[in-house]
Amino acid sequence: MKLILTNDDGIDAPGIRALQTAVKQQGIFVAPQNQLSGCGHQVTTSRPFQVETRSPTEYAVDGTPADCTRVALTQFEEIDWVLSGINAGGNLGTDVYISGTVAAVREATIHGIKAIALSHWIKRPLTIDWNLAATWTEKVLAELWQRDLPPGHFWNVNLPHLEPGSPTPEIVFCEPSIDPLPVNYRQTGDTYHYEGRYADRDRTPGTDVDVCFSGQIAVTQLTL
Repeated sequence: MKLILTNDDGIDAPGIRALQTAVKQQGIFVAPQNQLSGCGHQVTTSRPFQVETRSPTEYAVDGTPADCTRVALTQFEEIDWVLSGINAGGNLGTDVYISGTVAAVREATIHGIKAIALSHWIKRPLTIDWNLAATWTEKVLAELWQRDLPPGHFWNVNLPHLEPGSPTPEIVFCEPSIDPLPVNYRQTGDTYHYEGRYADRDRTPGTDVDVCFSGQIAVTQLTL
């Protein structure tokens, strides 16, 4: 398969290297030069941008994740899948509307290319074990590549954050949460500091938030 690997954490982020490990060192990197978490589906049309060729299989784009998908689609033929991630942080429920990780696969889906977004929830103070994340991702991809994916749909995967030595999580197909993330700002004069409380969000049973927070791998099939 011809795979395009991208993300919103930047081409040098450990998550995209873990993704490459999960696909057995296959794939062509077309990923942002810089960290662009939370950029949503922004695209660059008002200025030219540079694409740095690091190797025949690595291209660093001075643009957004959606730009990366667009560049890949114009430069490579017969792409089978666009994989985005593994994002350092969850992209659960309504997060998909602000996520650059998800925007990259949504853009692929718009153009008729199958795509999967992969993210890893962070349960502080734990740190991500990227080797373990790669192992789980390999298992998830093996499952998803066997399943039917109708046109106009894409997969969104969220890995849980478990204590070392925990049992291997199960893959659970579920519905996305539609509840908002709790939002607050700490004010200093006329400056507002965002204070999201990710772990405090609603956990409606059976939604991807509840599944992931309960220690399982949450998989949702999303539509344009």
